[in-house]
Amino acid sequence: MERATTLISPQEIQAQLDHCQAVAQRNAQLPQPPLAFVDTYGCQQNEADSERIRGYLARMGYGFTQDEEQAQVIVINTCAIREHAEQRVLGNVGALVHVKRRHPEQIICLCGCMAQEPRVAEKIRQSYRHVDLVFGPHALWKFPEMLHTLLLHRGRIFQTADEAGSIAEGIPVVRQDKVKAWVSIMYGCNNFCSYCIVPYVRGRERSRKPEDILSEVRQLAAEGYKDITLLGQNVNSYGKDLDSPCDFADLLEQVNAIPGDFLIRFMTSHPKDATQKLFETMARCEKVAPVLHLPFQAGNDRVLAAMNRRHTREQYLEKIRALKALIPDVVLTSDVIVGFPGETTAEFEDTLKVLEEVRFDALFTFIFSPRPGTPAARMDDPMPREEKLANFNRLTALQDQISEEKHRAYIGKTVRCLIDGTGGDPDYPLTARTPGNRLVRVAGPDSAVGSFAQVKITGANKWSLFGELA
Repeated sequence: MERATTLISPQEIQAQLDHCQAVAQRNAQLPQPPLAFVDTYGCQQNEADSERIRGYLARMGYGFTQDEEQAQVIVINTCAIREHAEQRVLGNVGALVHVKRRHPEQIICLCGCMAQEPRVAEKIRQSYRHVDLVFGPHALWKFPEMLHTLLLHRGRIFQTADEAGSIAEGIPVVRQDKVKAWVSIMYGCNNFCSYCIVPYVRGRERSRKPEDILSEVRQLAAEGYKDITLLGQNVNSYGKDLDSPCDFADLLEQVNAIPGDFLIRFMTSHPKDATQKLFETMARCEKVAPVLHLPFQAGNDRVLAAMNRRHTREQYLEKIRALKALIPDVVLTSDVIVGFPGETTAEFEDTLKVLEEVRFDALFTFIFSPRPGTPAARMDDPMPREEKLANFNRLTALQDQISEEKHRAYIGKTVRCLIDGTGGDPDYPLTARTPGNRLVRVAGPDSAVGSFAQVKITGANKWSLFGELA
């Protein structure tokens, strides 16, 4: 299982930037700048990867569009975590065959986690012949070279070898907005939860050097970013592979010390590595948002063991109690899988008991989706879909009730929020986030976007809060 991390050298990145320059010179001869469309599915790590793809494309002289008809290059960055997401991607990729017929010079690229699955790559090779370039997360750093090759010699390129994961510094980035930023601190996962495809497509855990992360955050703070999220499949494992000792709590404290008025968030955390040291660091560091996303997945110990989660229900609850003792108003969110193979309705009741004790602010809930290649996909799964759906509905009904109660408790309070954008509600045209990342719809002028402001909460439902600038 152990594989050495591939460190991409500055010279190799410079070679990619040279390819960018060559493509930019080619594009400069066109009557008007060409456009690219980057379509992203899945998690925040995919969002961060797409920002690097856009960075490369911008260096190559491409502008950006959301219209696939206008795009000379289409990049679809995919997610493999659930079957529904996979089918949605394949449906959208299939529909592009008609666009390609109208624009035969168009280059269509499929990348991300789905591309790294051998069965998907082969399906694309055989049945989606209008797709020109397929590459997994490990090959993202050499995207310019692959695209340049296709522009010079039309054909098809597949870069999906099962190889060690890499770390590449110096890739240009084009971020989606000027308020929030994603910063990947590590890549890959070593946990091998029995239902999860991520370790197979993202590779083993590998940490960026602290100095590279701190340099990136300093730059973001200097540029005025107000909400910076540190990303990893399991951020709590950060630093285990570094030569010099630095765990995630140490890194969090160093990021907190960077001058500037910004919030620090992080995700995702695994309960087995969420330590008392981390909780104490969160409580001590004033820039670290009082929020923790800590997936527990199921409330029954037998099911947790079958999931290979490596924590028990009571161990999880002990960590939550310890965190609440340090940060009483901490906002807690989690992930839950309903209907894992072999789970009975009696065992599912233990999950509801966890909700009742913890009283999460929000949950991300899913009915089990088998991922080919994982151990759980081969497990007996006798529970009928109808029973799983009934349990799922009970779970969401209970969480909706808790969320609504928690949101109602905000009414009348004045909270310092980050005004992060605009929405479609004419009565509440602004969107904002509390320090605990609760969505607030705010009445106020567009000029407030990008700033912290005191917001008086005037209303709530189970999804969001409503308020006005105080």
